[in-house]
Parts: sequence; C-alpha cells; structure tokens
Amino acid sequence: MRITKSQLDDINKKSEAHHREHFDFLADRLAKNGHDVEGILKKLSDFQVAIPSWALGAGGTRFGRFGFQGEPSNLEQKIDDIGILHTLTQTAGAISLHIPWDVPTDYKAIKELANSHDVIFDAVNSNTFQDQKDAKESYKFGSLSNTKKAVREQAVEHNVEVIKIGDKLGLKSLTVWLADGSNFPGQSNFQTALQNTEDSLKVIYKALPDDWKLLIEYKPYEPNFYSTVIQDWGTSFMLANACGDKAYTLVDLGHHLPNTNIEQIVSTLMLKGKLGGFHFNDSKYGDDDLTVGSVKPYALFLIFNALVFGMENNQQNPYPAWMIDASHNIKDPLEDLIQSLEAIQEAYAKALLVDQKSLTEAQQNHDVVKCQELLQDAYRTDVRPLLEKARLNRGGAISPIKTYRSLKVRKNLINERGTYSVATGL
Repeated sequence: MRITKSQLDDINKKSEAHHREHFDFLADRLAKNGHDVEGILKKLSDFQVAIPSWALGAGGTRFGRFGFQGEPSNLEQKIDDIGILHTLTQTAGAISLHIPWDVPTDYKAIKELANSHDVIFDAVNSNTFQDQKDAKESYKFGSLSNTKKAVREQAVEHNVEVIKIGDKLGLKSLTVWLADGSNFPGQSNFQTALQNTEDSLKVIYKALPDDWKLLIEYKPYEPNFYSTVIQDWGTSFMLANACGDKAYTLVDLGHHLPNTNIEQIVSTLMLKGKLGGFHFNDSKYGDDDLTVGSVKPYALFLIFNALVFGMENNQQNPYPAWMIDASHNIKDPLEDLIQSLEAIQEAYAKALLVDQKSLTEAQQNHDVVKCQELLQDAYRTDVRPLLEKARLNRGGAISPIKTYRSLKVRKNLINERGTYSVATGL
C-alpha cells in the first residue's frame, strides 16, 4: 500500500485552517522572543530517524508474543511500511537492517525500492545473541567474549559478513550489541571476558571500510542477570578508544539502571567526540520496551537539550545516527512508531527553544532558579504546530495518526498480506 499526495491533501485540508491559526499564533510569539522560526522548522525537517527492520511487526517478551495482523513477512514489505511512515511523518527517512533477519536477495531491487520511498539505509546490526540454524558453534555462553576461540572466530566472521552486506547497500556503520555476560557468580572471569571482547572487536574494526564507523552498544543486564560484559557507557567508551578513531559509543535510552543521568552521559561522550549513535525508547523499570516519551517526556527533553548543545558546540563529535528501538507488544506497530517519531520531534523542538546564551549566563552567575525557569519555559511550550508545519513543508500529514486511521492503513495491509502474516526475525 502507498499513500498518495492527493489522499494526504484531501485529509490535510480538513485541518489546515485550525493548524494555520495555531501555527501563526505560536510563530508570532516565538519571533517576538527572538527565535528564528524558519531555522527551527528547517532543523525539524532535516531531522531523520531510522526505523529498525525488526520494529515493524509485533514485539514480544520471553514469555510469548501476540502477533499483529497484516505484519510484513519480508524485507520488501518492511520497506513499504517504512515508506508509509515516512510519507505521513516525513521524519522516518531511513531503515536500519538486522542481519541475518533481513538479508537482501536482490540488492539492486532493494535499493531501488527504498529509493522509491525516499528512504536510505542507516547502520546495519549484527546478531550474536542467538544461535542461527546450522551454526557450528553456540553463543549460549557468549560470543565475542567466549572462552572458546572457535566461538569468538565465528562471531567475528559474522560481523565481517554483516559489514560486507551493508557495504553493498551503501551503509557506513556497524552496530554491535552483545548479550554476553553471566547469570551466576563465578561463572565467568570478568577480566578474561572483557579482554576477549576487546580483542574480537579490534579484528572486526580492522575489517571496516575507511569511511565506516563501529558503534558499540551497552546494557546493564538481560539476558544475563549477574553480569554483562559491556554493561555501561564507560566500558563501551573504553572499548571504542581501544579500537580506534572510527569506533564510538552508542547510547540506548532503555539500557540504563533506573534514574541514571543519561543527559550527563550524552554530554560527556560528545565532549570527548565519541557519541556515535542514539536509540530512542522509554522505560518505567528497565530495558527499552515502551513508546518514546510515554513515561518520561521531561527526561527526554533534558537529553535533547544536551544533544542540541553538543551538536552546536562539539564539532569533534560526528553527527549521531538516530534510531528507534522499542518493543510494542500490544499496539499497532506503525501507530507506535508514529507516536515515537512525534515524541522525538517534540523533544527536539523544545530543546531548540532553550535560550542557551541566557542559560550559560545564569549558570555562570549560579542563578539556579533562572536555569530551571529557562528550561521549563521551553519545555512548557506547545510545539505541536511547529511539528505540523515542518511536516507540511515536506509534504507530510498534519496529523499522522488521524490520517493513518482515516485511510484505514492497517485494514488495507491485512487485505494485502492476510490476517496471520508474521514479521520476519522475531
């Protein structure tokens, strides 16, 4: 299914007057306060978030999975779904593939299909957290960190193959997330596991093309609940430095212990030029199973405030790769992703409204109250008209969710794919 421009125009017309009224009021207010409204709209329009190929079907837990009707059963259908998202939101302009779940069979055709949706390929992700069919070695007790050399070599070989697949699609970065760790005290020697991981990552790093990046993700627990080899940003940062200048830390919002100050982590990594990518989601207790901004929207805003400052002031840090990484167990996956994209754009827009010059002055003068007021003034601003205008400027929908439902997208997908289609890889 594809959404046409005439379909969007017809639905947008019903809300255009209401949107214009609210946008004009907000734009006038912002302009009087010294904000460059057109500049903000340009940044919002340019901000693109990658959709992972595994997020287009129903998610699950270790207890089970409740399928969602009309799921994409192959890579082509997944790209079509991202095309729908991008048509509506105009901010989902990239796809991140997970290998071996989504290996293209015809690279030329896949690139042409993505191009027809105005979608590019972002970071490619390897998988050594589960055993694959016909694999000679098992990752039950780790992959890159395993005590068995044959297992480590198999995991390295897989990552090198993933690089080759990504290179055929024109990608420029590899994301490595390890489930390696232990469930019981004494099960693993921490130093041996870390050294094996570093040695393995260095071999993968050497296989990178000159213009590629290696993004090293971290996670404090799960699936192992006593120790994780790359358990925090400091370990990832250390490993990235050990590999070289093309290796970076990847921050996932859900991969932190409760109440961790993620905005401080972001600031530190950008200052050191080592923030390579960012995975968006939300959490109440742990991990990354919730829609972006659904639980802690102010925390997301504070993180974006740090990101905006870093992008403006830390030229030593490359422009980060953005991706959504969440598990939508009971929602329509596409609606969940639309809500996440909206939350990301909203937090970004509010962060762009922070008066950084006044904030710096207040910080220098130790005016703590003024610092809080400046942040909360930006956060309390209803920026939704800015998001709507940015989408309209690119030809998107004023209200993506309403448009999605008005066009009965899910019903059409079910008619095309069937009630019991299941997304690959999950």
